[in-house]
Amino acid sequence: MHHMTLAEIARGLADKKFSSVELTQTLLARIAQLDPQINSFISLTQDLALGQAKAADERRANGESGALLGAPIAHKDLFCTQGIRTSCGSKMLDNFKAPYDATVVAKLAAAGAVTLGKTNMDEFAMGSANESSWYGAVKNPWNLEHVPGGSSGGSAAAVAARLLPAATATDTGGSIRQPAAFTNLTGLKPTYGRVSRWGMIAYASSLDQGGPLARTAEDCAILLQGMAGFDPNDSTSIDEPVPDYSAGLSGSLQGLRIGVPKEYFSAGLDPRIAELIHNSIKELEKLGAVIKEISLPNMQHAIPAYYVIAPAEASSNLSRFDGVRFGYRCENPANLEDLYKRSRGEGFGSEVQRRIMVGAYALSAGYYDAYYLKAQKIRRLVKNDFMTAFNEVDIILGPTTPNPAWKLGAKSSDPVAAYLEDVYTITANLAGLPGLSMPAGFVDGLPVGVQLLAPYFQEGRLLNVAHKYQLNTDWHTRTPTGF
Repeated sequence: MHHMTLAEIARGLADKKFSSVELTQTLLARIAQLDPQINSFISLTQDLALGQAKAADERRANGESGALLGAPIAHKDLFCTQGIRTSCGSKMLDNFKAPYDATVVAKLAAAGAVTLGKTNMDEFAMGSANESSWYGAVKNPWNLEHVPGGSSGGSAAAVAARLLPAATATDTGGSIRQPAAFTNLTGLKPTYGRVSRWGMIAYASSLDQGGPLARTAEDCAILLQGMAGFDPNDSTSIDEPVPDYSAGLSGSLQGLRIGVPKEYFSAGLDPRIAELIHNSIKELEKLGAVIKEISLPNMQHAIPAYYVIAPAEASSNLSRFDGVRFGYRCENPANLEDLYKRSRGEGFGSEVQRRIMVGAYALSAGYYDAYYLKAQKIRRLVKNDFMTAFNEVDIILGPTTPNPAWKLGAKSSDPVAAYLEDVYTITANLAGLPGLSMPAGFVDGLPVGVQLLAPYFQEGRLLNVAHKYQLNTDWHTRTPTGF
């Protein structure tokens, strides 16, 4: 059962081939057996899962149906879950049990999804390797000596290792798409505002977006259907109708205009990945797509702009963790200042501290205009580049990452080197666009992803292209040895 996709699970439950309780018990046993190798979970919610599975079976027995009814999933550990630890991968929140469910958690629970647990992540979603978690690094199931990508590496590793069929994740600068590429999954970052951020603990509020991680585009369509929609609790949520993503998977690609930015194929891209991307382009051409070279001239400025904006917003968002109201508090503080300093110094890891300091500096008097304001202007230029490009093409295609997954610890002493791995993904977050990564092959036994970008609220177009591609390729069906 662990090799079944969400779509196959939905059909199996509908045909009464197995129950949700049986499936949940099987996957919980598999997690207990295999997760110690990869460290993909922070918390398991066995009692909750079995209770939800039993309730889902009863709902089906009473005539209810639905693609997510009885389907096991997990949540990245920054989605608040009532009465369950929500840690953000940090010592700061190790003792925090959320008093409410995030909108995403509540919507998926209402649809009947079964929560197996909370997945490991880079601390407060700050990282590209899932090595900054207070609970230890996550390992890539394709090679346990390599990173799974970050910050949603726990969700990605768990799905790739067939511990569960799908999981929620978040993407601030590529944190869904990059782990998807590194672990041979399909990952979708929706349009900013498409999925509610209420109850999703913030890193950078204007960039964060929740989305699905699964093995196929079909499964991402199912999970996104349950996650998307307007939420009055979230001031950044957009009241836009949610289409039937599964129904849109079968559309023809005949005449689809695909733009390939010339800037993507620079000296920084591994030539073996470039070859796989060109192979993907040929496959889509066979399906009727038309390829056109385009330009995104301001892409070169995206990384410096992002690494001013994101830390600036992080320094503001993380100011609430002060040792007073909730979360970690140092022992025996001498006074209030000592309480603040030691609680934050002991509760936050080095990467989080680094970004808070960078952000606070960029927002400080005398530097705001020189750094933060200039970065916002660059952000607008990046968005304008995409708007110009989408006047000529329907989607944009390129590599998800410049390199395959690196070895654990290889970039730990050089954070800038890790930041540069986000060069292809960051632009979608700066512009608020939807982006998808899908499996495209292997380099030295490690998975490689191809990235698709689309205009606002065209997630269905991305899923349609990825689904058609996956009907004609088998990269997404490959399983890591031992799992």
